[in-house]
Order: sequence, then structure tokens, then C-alpha cells
Amino acid sequence: MPVPVAIAAPAVAAAVAYINAKASLWNDIRLLDHTFTSLSRVLFRQRVDRLNLFYLLEGLAQSRSHGNKELLLFEGKRYTYASAYDRVLRYGTWMKEALGVKPGDIVAMNFQNSDTFVFVWFGLWSIGAKPAFINYNLTGNALTHCIKVATTKLCLVDPAVVNNVTDDIKQQVPHVNFVVLTPELEAEAATAPATRSPNEDRSQTSFTEMAILIYTSGTTGMPKPAIVSWGKCITGAGIADRVLKLDARDTLYTAMPLYHSAAAVLSFCAVLHAGATQALGRKFSTRTFWEDVRSMDATAIQYVGETLRYLAAAPPQHDPVSGELLDKRHNVRIAYGNGLRPDTWERFKSRFGVPTVAEIYAATEGTMAFINICSNELTAGAMGRHGWIQGALLSKSLGVVEVDWETEQPRRDPRTGFCIRVPRGEPGEMLFQLPSDDPSQRFQGYFKNPEANAKKLMRDVFKKGDAWFRSGDVVRWDNEGRIFFNDRIGDTFRWKSENVSTAEVSEAVGNHPAVHEANVYGVELPHHDGRAGCAAIHLDENVPLDQTLISLATHVRASLPRYAVPLFLRVARGDPGTAQTTGTNKQQKQPLRLAGVKPDPAKDAELGQLYWLGREAYVPFQEKDWRELEGGRVKL
Repeated sequence: MPVPVAIAAPAVAAAVAYINAKASLWNDIRLLDHTFTSLSRVLFRQRVDRLNLFYLLEGLAQSRSHGNKELLLFEGKRYTYASAYDRVLRYGTWMKEALGVKPGDIVAMNFQNSDTFVFVWFGLWSIGAKPAFINYNLTGNALTHCIKVATTKLCLVDPAVVNNVTDDIKQQVPHVNFVVLTPELEAEAATAPATRSPNEDRSQTSFTEMAILIYTSGTTGMPKPAIVSWGKCITGAGIADRVLKLDARDTLYTAMPLYHSAAAVLSFCAVLHAGATQALGRKFSTRTFWEDVRSMDATAIQYVGETLRYLAAAPPQHDPVSGELLDKRHNVRIAYGNGLRPDTWERFKSRFGVPTVAEIYAATEGTMAFINICSNELTAGAMGRHGWIQGALLSKSLGVVEVDWETEQPRRDPRTGFCIRVPRGEPGEMLFQLPSDDPSQRFQGYFKNPEANAKKLMRDVFKKGDAWFRSGDVVRWDNEGRIFFNDRIGDTFRWKSENVSTAEVSEAVGNHPAVHEANVYGVELPHHDGRAGCAAIHLDENVPLDQTLISLATHVRASLPRYAVPLFLRVARGDPGTAQTTGTNKQQKQPLRLAGVKPDPAKDAELGQLYWLGREAYVPFQEKDWRELEGGRVKL
């Protein structure tokens, strides 16, 4: 007997919904669509010699649908696709004729975010040159190093950061011509002929060729220039239209620095692929962030590192006339980026009414990316997730292996010599498979740095002759298809013969209501093996310190195993934005590690006052306490 449609249709819908919930089919289909579309784009553009994304801008600027559509919004200035393309051609002509830039040249750019940054960047691409993006916060030896390793003869400088380029730096790189792009020179570039260089100047034979040099953040040493290939620009940018489903109706706001791949590739290049609009902030500020979002009518926002934590910790903003709370007065439907801590995830969403968070795992020099598009609490905190289809594919290209914490290398089975996969849900270093005959097809590595490249490449991992990329990240990959960040190798430390995850401790400390931010690391102590835990925290000025030190001691003891409880605190008051972070709001541990916990008035004033764990509270750690440790009279 036939089943009535009124009964069958809901039953089928319920069955499909159940299967989708169990298998995450729609999520996997979306990811596979991105993979195949990006691969098709890369191979097609390589075949027709149109890998340079200048052609993407050109095509949209000359199209009927996008020529008059706004591409870039910045500090009250608005540029359509056509007007931006015109400006790019003029800047390219000026750099070619006035500065002698030739196809294939590497040109360093030391700029804050601005419309000029975009015009110089694409102007270089328009004439076949390659930009090297310099972190404009760098000074001294770090800045000199970045300019040297780029092998450039020209460095263009934003007037806003010209004081960082001292005479001493210029003397160390006498072969480099430093050109400050003053308003006068900008006017000269903007009025140069809009001459289009011939296609031969932009010819690229392979998607593995360099498009940009982008530097690592240098949290543990000098920044290293990573080669960002045309293939990576195209596939990374495809996240916007194929996965996040942004389109011409969307305006994406970022205040993340364009010198980093997050803003350059995953925001601006992504906007081009989606045919959307880029709203750009000069730099991140909790005070101006939401003002910019509202004034530019953004529908999506980008974050990196602690960005959303700082926003969630900032005081509420009110309309100066009506007094209305402005937290949810915006049109943002999605926040995406990387580095969002689990303890901030739901706090941010609920306060600002942003329905969806898309956490992306990617690295400038990496070979694979993950994404977790999350509109509920089921996958909150995961840096990536997959269903049955993607899981089957990942099982062959992703490995999570045991780590030898003494050597900080993947552990090998003494019998077979191969690496050891950890059980699902257990922490291990994440490895990505590379083509064994030619790893450079996936891993272009660091510019002219074979030693650094060798450290990232592993052979004979699971079978003889295979090749894998070391991420350096410890993750947990569970049976539900969720991938959680556990820690960075080098950040995990041993105490009481146990491995302590700084990410786990940071989350626990950060869940205390008075703590804006917690940066956890290990410190060496006299007469003790391993490293003791120390947490650099930020508290509000108006928080009662004595009560907080009591409640925090109780909180961490209840939240963490005994060996993981931080024995030391560095306490700073006020704006958490003053913490030790990179230009992309990622925490820096190295300066804190080097400072240790030996009391030093100058360091303590800069980094935060020292406390250590007593019976019922954290109490001041003073010079006499350090002498007790040095003398071996205290055993922790």
C-alpha cells in the first residue's frame, strides 16, 4: 500500500537530517566543492598563463556587473573595482618608470594598512614584480634581517613608520634604495599614465612560483620569509566564495595587518574571488572596531589570535544621543579567522549577537587548511571538523603522531623505525602528506633557507620513501571528526614528569571571570627539574586584587590537575591590548620565558608583578623568596 506523501515527505526529511547530522554531509560537500573548484581554477589559470591575480582584478573591473561596484573602503575613501584597477595601473607604471622596477624583482613594502598598500601591492603584480610584506612594527636588527633575506634592492616605506628605518639600518643594507611614499610621491604615482604592461611581464609557468614573500611572526627568533605561491593565493582565497558563501552582496571588514597572509590572502584576495567589498581598518582597536563595522555596513568580520577576546573584554559602547547599547547594532552574520580560544567563543557570540563563527586552521608556510563553521555549541572550540567523506580522505593525508618531548620530535618505533599514530582523541603532532617524488609541489617553504625547509620535511614516516610536512602543532582529532588545537611544540613543558599543555592551562585560567587574558609558559627554577607553570594575566583596574588572588587560586586548583596548576603569576592591570603579542594579536611567550621569575623591578614593571601560589591564595613573590629557591631551601 503506497505511503501518503504527507507522511512520506516529513519522514524522508527527518531521515536526511539525521544522516546529515551524523555524517556532516553538507559540511563535507561544501569543503569538497572548495577543493575541486580551487584545483580547477589553479590548473586553468596555469594553462592559460593567468595565475597572477592582477587578471582577476582586471576582469572584474572591466565587467558590467562589477566595474562600478565598490571594491575598497578605507577611512572615508571609496574605490570601485574600475577606479582601483585604474589606480593600480598608474602605480605600476610609476614604479616601473620612476623606480626602475622590472619583472621578477622583489620589492619590500613596509606599510600600515591603507588604500596605498593595496595599490602598491597590485601595482607590483601588474608589472610582474613580487612584493615582500614587512611587519611595520619591526625595528633594529629584526627589520634589517627582513630586508636582507628578501634580497631586494628597493624598500618602499609608509611615512607613518619612517622613523623605524634608521640611518643605522640603511648603513647595514647600503645596496637597498629606501623610498618613502610621501603624499607628493603618492600624487605623482596617482597621475602617472594608466599604462598596462604586456602579458609577457606577468608570465608564470607554474602555480608553485612565488607570488608574495610573507614573514613568520618571529615569536621564537628572527622572522623567516615564507614563499606564498600563486596556487596558495588562489586556493586560500577560495574559502570566501566556496566555503563561507560570501558574494557580491557582502562587505568584509578586517583590521588585521595586510602584511600577514590572514588579511592579504584570506581577506583581500578572498574578496576578489567573491566579487565582494573589502572594508579596511588601518589597525586593530577595540574602540574603533565596531564603529568601522557599522559605518561601512560590514556583513562579515575577520579576526586573528586574541582579537575577539579583546573585543569581548572591552567596555560596552552606547549611542551618545539615545544611550542605546550598541553591541548588537550591526549586520555581521559571520566572524571568521584563526586562533579563537574556546573560552572566548560563546562569550563573543552571545554578547555581540554574531550567529556564526568560522575558525580556520592555516599557516603561511603550511600545506593544508581546516575550517569549522559553527553556529551551535557542538563544535565550538574546534579548529576544524569533517564528516564521513572528508574523514576518509584525511585518513590518508593527515597523521597525528606521538611526540618525544625530550627531543621535541615525532617518536619513532624502535622496531620499525616509523612514526607512531596516536589513538583518536589523544594529543599528537599533526603531519601532512606531501608528494614523495616532489614535495615542492605542496611545500614551497622558506625563501633561500634550505636549513629551515629541512626541519619541516620528514621522510620515512609511515613507510619507506614517503614525505610529510611537520606542522609543529599538537592536536586532538576525535571520533566526531573534530580537530582541537592542543599546543605548539616548544610551548608544552614538562613538570613533575608530566607534559603540561599551555593551551589547556590558558583556557582554564581564562575562564575565571576576572581574567581578560592568560598567556601561559614554563619557567626554569633553581634545583628543580623541568619547568614550572607561570601565567601572565590581565585584570581590570577596578578588580579587587586580594580577593581575585584568592578566588583564582581556588579556581585553578579545581579546574586543573595538580601538576598543571600554574605556580606563578605575572599580573598586569588595565587594557589587555598591552600584552606581549605579535602584530596579528598572537601571544608571544619568548620574552616572558626569558624574563623568568627572578624578581627584577624594571622587568616586573613592564611585564607584570610576580606572585606565587600559597596555601589559599597567590601571594607576592619577592627577592627573599627567590634566594630561598636558589639556596635549595624550598621544594615546589
